[in-house]
Amino acid sequence: MTVDTATLGEPPEMKKFNGPQRAAALMLALGKEHGGPIWEHLSTEEIKELSAAIAQLGRIPAAVAEYLLVHFTGEVASMASLHGSYESTERLLIGMMPDDRVREIMEDIRGPSGRTMWDKLSNVNETVLAAYLRNEYPQTVAVILSRLKPEHAARVISELPGTMSVDVIQRMLRMDNVQKEIITQIEDTLKHEFMSNLSRTQKRDPHESMADIFNAMDRQTEETMLTALEAKIPDSADRIRQLMFTFEDLANLLPASVAVVVRQADKRIMALALKAAPENIKEVFFGALTDRAAKLLRDEMESMGPVRARECDEAQSELIRLAKNLADRGEIVLVDPKSDDAMVY
Repeated sequence: MTVDTATLGEPPEMKKFNGPQRAAALMLALGKEHGGPIWEHLSTEEIKELSAAIAQLGRIPAAVAEYLLVHFTGEVASMASLHGSYESTERLLIGMMPDDRVREIMEDIRGPSGRTMWDKLSNVNETVLAAYLRNEYPQTVAVILSRLKPEHAARVISELPGTMSVDVIQRMLRMDNVQKEIITQIEDTLKHEFMSNLSRTQKRDPHESMADIFNAMDRQTEETMLTALEAKIPDSADRIRQLMFTFEDLANLLPASVAVVVRQADKRIMALALKAAPENIKEVFFGALTDRAAKLLRDEMESMGPVRARECDEAQSELIRLAKNLADRGEIVLVDPKSDDAMVY
């Protein structure tokens, strides 16, 4: 079956793929047999860049693959999808170049034992991780912290005993390039002694998961469900309320964080949200604006006239989602509702 490229329109999903990702999807679809001659003409750096792109592709819709491989439409159209991963990247490279070169490329894009392990370690609560590291040699701790995200490493250091934290920082300052064998040994130890135990012993409180679900509900549904839950399991309902981040919690944000939320928020959404808000929350938001901007916001709120309570609730939920998204990106700091003093990023 032959398809005329002029009649094959670009699928909407194609917009999600940039140039390197399109090249990566094409090479993944070509495979060893058809892609081999192309790989042989690439430099090591080009192979690394393309391999890294393949490893991070994830699912490729069939329409995208078909568009990229129009001359192989008959074969590609029968595929539900392709899937790019570290494993498929390695399989693609093996047989097309020497094993040591494949090993070098794969280690460069994912680390000796897989970068995902270090990503998981960066998501471990700093108090839990620090408690484990207190029993390790300071040099080992220095190596581990040097491979974590800086903001997470900083929080872990703050949880270590004073003398130990200073010792670790000094070792990190003096640290030279660490041999791959040592990194591999540390990774293996962390994987088998720490991460495996953590996965067995540290399970997320189901109330936290449910609090996230309630946060995503509109205000009316949220109150209806919580009221019903209070009648049956009052302790659980109370725990969920404590864990939820509510619109009222926005008043507890640091001034700098409020300013970021105000800058990012849609002004009409903010006006709707504040129209039904308590005065103390209104003042927090007005305080983050210039006098002129605050006056314009007040004027817009007054010009709206009567509005449905549901619209105000939806606008408040939108501001909560915005604040959480900003916190996830590290742009603001939220007050942790589980603690009076703790801060989370």
